[in-house]
Amino acid sequence: MELLWLSENEVQSLLDMDDAIYAVEGAFLEQGLKTVQMPPKSYLYYKNYDGDLRTMPAYLEGMDATGVKIVNVHANNPDKGLPTVMAVMVLNSPQTGAPLALLGGTYLTGMRTGAAGVVAAKYLARKDSKVVGIVGAGAQGRTQLLGLSRHFSIEMVKVADLDLDRCRNFEEECRAFLDCNYLCTTEAKDVCDCDILVTATTSRSPLVKNDWISEGTHINAIGADAEGKQELESDILLRAKLVVDDITQASHSGEVNVSLTKGEINLEDIYAQIGEIVAGKKPGRENDHEVTVFDSTGLAIQDVSTAQKVYCKAVEKGKGTKLCFL
Repeated sequence: MELLWLSENEVQSLLDMDDAIYAVEGAFLEQGLKTVQMPPKSYLYYKNYDGDLRTMPAYLEGMDATGVKIVNVHANNPDKGLPTVMAVMVLNSPQTGAPLALLGGTYLTGMRTGAAGVVAAKYLARKDSKVVGIVGAGAQGRTQLLGLSRHFSIEMVKVADLDLDRCRNFEEECRAFLDCNYLCTTEAKDVCDCDILVTATTSRSPLVKNDWISEGTHINAIGADAEGKQELESDILLRAKLVVDDITQASHSGEVNVSLTKGEINLEDIYAQIGEIVAGKKPGRENDHEVTVFDSTGLAIQDVSTAQKVYCKAVEKGKGTKLCFL
């Protein structure tokens, strides 16, 4: 029995944003149709190192795809020359349980998260959205913008980060796929006058105030992915049509987790899971005045569906290294 190994470089050569969007939207559709199994993430916390390790299993019946991702988030890694997020992905055979492939999962994680943002915006943002604001000029901010650029005619990007040089580097890198007007700033307030706002930080206190958000804005809240993290004031969540990727997961590790714990919002304030909207069970944006929020924690079904796409392309193109397993 053989196992296919795909390195980070090989995954990157096989996975583009269009493939990731297709895979993630398919995963959300299956979630809405209730044809997935996805236990909540399990966490190990390393307080001495400001990091954690997560395991994320899932099975998508429609795709007949299953596997598990092991992923870390260590906020101080960039100071050591390492990515904040690193991951490996295992795909298994649903028929036998045998491992089919082992993939580098760091690039895949970034791409499927960016894809989730654009899928959510497709259903929740105004169709004529042209101005994107981004809080956090890191890798995920770039991937979010890459995804949005595949669906919207973006004319202006406003990016805020405590480090202005990071903003300028962000602009330089993003111009490779989106050559438009850019504004770089150290103030989050300066980027909130926009059509689509992306928050992609590791903050544990609100960075975006309700007063800064205009009617009709859509927000992709990406950064809060563990207990205690929060990027938006609770009043924004109360005001908005609030959509999560998964209610159970978001409740303990998403943007809503702190507001729920403090009693500032209730579960009843959550309008839908994104899968319900993709499957047509609930409407997305219903008018141009709504404020909408997508709370993205990152789901194992996104990882499995995207990894399955990569695996199938690798087999078709003869990529990867076959390793003896049994």
